[in-house]
Amino acid sequence: MKGFLKIVIGLALPLALQNLINTGVTTADVVMLGMAGETALSSGSLAGQVAFVMNLMIFGMTSGASVLTAQYWGKKDIETIEKVFSMTICFAVAAGLLFFAAGELIPQKLMHIFSSEPEIIENGAAYLRIVAWSYPLSAFSTGYLYLMRSVERVQIGTAVLGTSLIVNVILNALLIFGLGPFPALGVRGAALATLLTRCCEFVAVRFYSGKINREVCLRPRYFIHMDLLLLRDFLVLATPVVLNETLWGAGMSANAAILGQMGSAAAAANSVNRVIRELVMVLSLGLSAATAVLVGKAIGEKRMDLAETYAKRMISLSFCVTLVAGALMFLLRHSIVNAMSLSVEAQGYQEFMLIVLTFYSLAQSLSCPIIVGVLRGGGDTRFGMILESSALWGGSILLGAIGAFALHLPVKAVAFLLMLDEFIKLPFAVWRYRSKVWLKDLTR
Repeated sequence: MKGFLKIVIGLALPLALQNLINTGVTTADVVMLGMAGETALSSGSLAGQVAFVMNLMIFGMTSGASVLTAQYWGKKDIETIEKVFSMTICFAVAAGLLFFAAGELIPQKLMHIFSSEPEIIENGAAYLRIVAWSYPLSAFSTGYLYLMRSVERVQIGTAVLGTSLIVNVILNALLIFGLGPFPALGVRGAALATLLTRCCEFVAVRFYSGKINREVCLRPRYFIHMDLLLLRDFLVLATPVVLNETLWGAGMSANAAILGQMGSAAAAANSVNRVIRELVMVLSLGLSAATAVLVGKAIGEKRMDLAETYAKRMISLSFCVTLVAGALMFLLRHSIVNAMSLSVEAQGYQEFMLIVLTFYSLAQSLSCPIIVGVLRGGGDTRFGMILESSALWGGSILLGAIGAFALHLPVKAVAFLLMLDEFIKLPFAVWRYRSKVWLKDLTR
């Protein structure tokens, strides 16, 4: 047990801290834009859905790659790990360039997906034109830092992201509100702050990868000449995860779009609710990421019994920490609602969403470490993709869309339907975990 606690403190807590810092960046934007007004909050949050989907695609690529790198890390096969790193970074940057082109060329069309209000569309499009320049840089930095997790190198990610949070908050204050000699740019200021922050991240990560990290390197020859057999392994494992994360991200954006079409009050309440959900789940998400590394490494070492032990303990720990966080959120819900400069209507929606979120987060605290941690760590990525996409698109989103546009249900009822996916998939996730079919050695 002492060894397990040491692993949790050394790996899971830093990963949770990184998730908390990432959420902190989003929280800073939401809080500061919320202080600038409900329209600014809705515009910036809805436009941010584009980067949200991109980051989930990159997370999917790196999660699929991490299945391989964690198991090869157990075998200490550094050369193969470097090959996987290089091909993953190539795909991540390509995704960043694709989203950059969309943000620059069709920003209004993207915003029309999320809102029908002209002012929100105009402000959101202006945000996208600025922040899109950060997408390729962010793709490189995010992809590299995610991959370093799979070889148990988490300090660099914590340091870079912690610095980014500080830089982003300072730049937000200067550029959104126009402190000192800086002009008050509102939504455009938030976009510019994000762009400058991502530039700083890229410089720091590139310096670390080129000058400091000598254990697992990014070698130019592997960018040009890819190992075709390894590429096939990567695609078999990563493609379901990329589809899973992309469909999940698109699903979250669809949720935002459905509520966004029901008015700015519903959109603003949902924007705050998403941030609160990330804060409540931050430790659980860190534990899930650590679970994938630990399970994969144990399988690579041919220690299946240890992989099972790690899985069981991490799932239990995830539920316990989320239970505490969810209880605190429930008790503080009135303070959370009152802290935001929302209309009375939006505050009513917000409080209801927080109550539902209390139970939603408990279900997610079990399904997330199973699907994202245990199943992915063992290479069972296809089942996770089918389960999550079915529960989301064939369940909660379908019901929410019918409720909003066919039955014309009130906002609270639609918000409830849009949060049913975790309850739908939990029984199937538990069944798959107990079957132990995920205990697979994928190394060559």
